[in-house]
Amino acid sequence: MNIIERIQAPTPKFFIKLRNISLLLATLGASLLAAPIALPAIVLQIAGYIAVAGAAGSAVSQVVTAAEEPPPVKDHYRGSAFAKR
Repeated sequence: MNIIERIQAPTPKFFIKLRNISLLLATLGASLLAAPIALPAIVLQIAGYIAVAGAAGSAVSQVVTAAEEPPPVKDHYRGSAFAKR
């Protein structure tokens, strides 16, 4: 599976929620960094970390896909397509 197929594959519900929260954090951090008022240096530093963490979290959450089940193993003795236990 290449990166294009991986991005276009369906995303599990948990990672959709995680992606949305990450986008919210990235937006919050970016808005604090671009604020027209003077903010303390520590607030700007924390906002930068929040923006980076949000961007990374949303990127990772977007490319996560559901695990594919392996194809069934054919039983050569009986000819059935059920997986061996």
